[in-house]
Amino acid sequence: MQAGRKPHEKLEDYRYFLKDSIRQEINFTQTAQSRRLPAPPLQKPSHGDTVRIDLPEGPRSLRHCCRAPVGEAIMERESVRFYSDEALTLEELSALLWATQGVRHVLSEECALRTVPSAGARHSFETYIAVSHVEELPAGLYRYLPFDHQLLQLFLDEKIGDKASWACMAQRFVAGAAVTFFWTTIPARTEWRYDLAAHKVIALDAGHVCQNLYLACTALGAGTCAIAAYDQAECDRLLGVDGEDEFTVYIAPVGKV
Repeated sequence: MQAGRKPHEKLEDYRYFLKDSIRQEINFTQTAQSRRLPAPPLQKPSHGDTVRIDLPEGPRSLRHCCRAPVGEAIMERESVRFYSDEALTLEELSALLWATQGVRHVLSEECALRTVPSAGARHSFETYIAVSHVEELPAGLYRYLPFDHQLLQLFLDEKIGDKASWACMAQRFVAGAAVTFFWTTIPARTEWRYDLAAHKVIALDAGHVCQNLYLACTALGAGTCAIAAYDQAECDRLLGVDGEDEFTVYIAPVGKV
């Protein structure tokens, strides 16, 4: 964007992002997919010596933990910023993780169907969780492995809730959450198929993921509040991502109500 442009011209630039006009400007015969280049993996690799934690089976956890039908959850869904001191159980956490990024069917190395829709089934997101109060889990930062339904233990830290709050521009209610979901995007996964049309649909996909979290939280007696105002550099630093090829796009603290 050129410096010195008038405010209304800048608004027009940003509004363009919301349109699908970019699709008419792309030569889809030249995308990475069309050129038969390898697709980026749909799950980040992990080192063999990193601690992995098995989670209770996802679909069963969701069925067992949810106390309300989907219609009631939709009616009662709201943003919740005050949480009790009660810990989440590991089964409840399993249910929330599976509801937001659980893998239902693997069709190929390039395509897996999950519990949320994604443009071209490219699912550009990685899920990190800052755990403060979850039964059977030490406080710290973890990454969800959806294809294994496991947690990867990144580091332990009793102050992880405060650090998550600080990364969210010191919004104090974050520190009181039992767990805070951080979603990063790896844009190359979607760019492989859609090139410059990838970025709008990545933003749309993030909304699908967080809405599933809202509904699952409501159904199991917890609450969440989506956060889009955060310190980009601090969040990326906390998660240990490079801020270029992978970066934070959305956050949601969760706690019992």
